[in-house]
Order: sequence, then structure tokens, then C-alpha cells
Amino acid sequence: MLVCVEDILSPEEVSSITHVLDTAVWDDGRNTAGPQSAQTKRNQQIPLDSPVLPELQSLILQRLTAHPLWVSAALPLHVLPPMFNRYAQAETFGVHVDNAIRVNPQTGQRLRTDLSCTLFLNDPAEYDGGELVIEDNYGTQSVKLPAGHCVLYPSTSLHQVTPVTKGTRTASFFWVQSMIRDAAQREILFDLDQSIQDLSSSAGLNDPTAVRLTGIYHNLVRQWAET
Repeated sequence: MLVCVEDILSPEEVSSITHVLDTAVWDDGRNTAGPQSAQTKRNQQIPLDSPVLPELQSLILQRLTAHPLWVSAALPLHVLPPMFNRYAQAETFGVHVDNAIRVNPQTGQRLRTDLSCTLFLNDPAEYDGGELVIEDNYGTQSVKLPAGHCVLYPSTSLHQVTPVTKGTRTASFFWVQSMIRDAAQREILFDLDQSIQDLSSSAGLNDPTAVRLTGIYHNLVRQWAET
């Protein structure tokens, strides 16, 4: 399941973050890649010990966990602190699959990567190329979203960032361990939750059908969740 989520960040928040990133020290992205990924990864990243990271990470995590659609799709248990990368001209990240386990550099906690997330920090008109291309059960999808929007997709997917041919592409990226390990179950819960929200909006929160469906939703979460 691939879900695009609008307006995680406001335009003002995007501007503030990019201003900080413009003045920060960047590192070779291959420094955080495994042996296989390093062969195809050509980009820049903010180092994990950069002093600019904590405040930016805190802001993004606050906005994510306050966004109903993102929470509905991810059902997050743990979120790896967001990192930041950029692709200048001719930089790219070839086809790869994300590592199954990541380690939170702040706590040492291991996290199973169920979902990958890219939060775009500049608009598509500011650069050419740089599409996030994701291969999943529904075929190949190309994603290039406005600043402040994000895409959430299974970490099991093969994906790549196509070469940037003009301008610079800047984004935040991170991983989520969901309370619901199984992707099919997670998709069922997402569809059910969105249907409940639509029904509640049209018929009211206390509509008997909406109440029954809400009970079914929570009973399924209770049955499937790992916490």
C-alpha cells in the first residue's frame, strides 16, 4: 500500500527547515550505506551527529503523529528519527531495498522497518528528475510531491531515486515499525478507518453503523497489534 499524505508541514515550516539545511554541513550519503547500496548511492546527507538535527526531528515527529491520515496508514509503534538528504545534478540512488532492521542512533533501540517514508522539502518545479520510483504489487509508481507532503510505502519494495538533471532535490526520510506487522492487515485497517471517518462525517459520530464499525476496527487492532 502506497499512501501520499498532504500538508505534513506548512509552507512556513518547510521554509524554516530548508533555511537551516542550507547552512548546515552535509556529508557523503555513502557513509551510511551498506556495501551493496554504496555501489548505487550518490547523494548527500546531514551527519547523524549534526547539531541541527534534534530540533528538526522533533518538529517533524510532532507533525506526523498529529496528522490523522498518516497515523491511520502507519499505525506507528516506533519511528526512526528523521534524516535528511539532497540530490544535486547527476546524483541518484539506484534500485535497492531498505535494510530490514535499523538502529536508533539516539537510543540504540532496534527497529523493524515495516514502512519507509519520504517527506519532500522542495517543490517539483525546483528540480528536474529526482522521482522516487517504487515497485510494488500494483506495478511501478513514480512519486514527486509538493513541499511538505510525504509518501508512505512498504519497506519491502524495490525503489530508487532517479538522477537529478537540474536543480536540487531535498527531503527528509525515515522508517516506521508499525503496530501491525502484516501489510495486508494494515491495509484492511486503513480502508476500514477511512470508511468509518467518511461515514461519521456524513451521518454523525453516533450513527449506529459507524459505532459498530468502530468497534470492529478496534477489535481487529486488538487481535493483530504487536506492542
